[in-house]
Amino acid sequence: MEIIRISDLHDGRLEMYTELNEVQLKRYYEPAGGVFVAETELVISRALAAGCKPISFLVEEKCFEGGTLGELLNMADSAFKGSGPMGIRPVGPDPDASDTSSLPVYVAPLDVINSLTGYNLTRGVLCAMRRPEPRPAESLLRYGTRVCILEDVMNPTNVGAIFRSAAALGVDAVLLTEGCSDPLYRRAARVSMGTVFSLPFAFFDKGSDYMDIIRREGYTTVSMALKENAVPLSSPQLKGHDRLAVIFGTESTGIKDETIAASDYTAIIPMQNGVDSLNVAAASAVTFWELCK
Repeated sequence: MEIIRISDLHDGRLEMYTELNEVQLKRYYEPAGGVFVAETELVISRALAAGCKPISFLVEEKCFEGGTLGELLNMADSAFKGSGPMGIRPVGPDPDASDTSSLPVYVAPLDVINSLTGYNLTRGVLCAMRRPEPRPAESLLRYGTRVCILEDVMNPTNVGAIFRSAAALGVDAVLLTEGCSDPLYRRAARVSMGTVFSLPFAFFDKGSDYMDIIRREGYTTVSMALKENAVPLSSPQLKGHDRLAVIFGTESTGIKDETIAASDYTAIIPMQNGVDSLNVAAASAVTFWELCK
């Protein structure tokens, strides 16, 4: 690896960290895939363990000099040179392959790091990485028994929290509609504690009839919605199905009416003390605990 000291916020080599938003990063290497930025040692290590290839690091000076990142950086250097785990393939040829033979590790003082990110939440380390190759939704449905469907869940914090609960409570995969926040966005990955790299996920194709796709794969579908005909989450009707797909909707309006109409069941978590519902992330944890036992 190559250690590069940074003191200037406008250093062009930091473009991925300073100039580009999440959407621009996602399209960085089109048509050969894109980039995401991971933060915290835990998230980065889980991404590396899943086979994601690092492009560069941005490390806070005291954190680097303290020596606590040695194992992580060595793991990343091996992955950069091609000898790391290969559970996830980057899309297309690696445009960086001819640029450098060493993993760049940019080291900067804390005040520079904070001005780059806008938040003092990095815990000393950021890593730009190649995006993994997208998976077809059908391939994940084919081999699962309990899956989570997210319909236009737009808040990355909610998406990350749902992934963490899904991974912890026995969900096999998460499938998302086009309107959902990307699980690899920094905040989503951080809130998930890196479980976005260990729990398989896929986006449905734009305009696809995802309810029909789920049904063709033999899943019983449950929409979590505040409807008069909804059954309690503990209802025996929801138990004993070989394959179950649980659907959660957007934070503002919930699941679409046509999705509910196409579902086998509509379910509700009974509330008390005048509370009408839980945040979608909290509701997902309760639901997974009940239906994935």
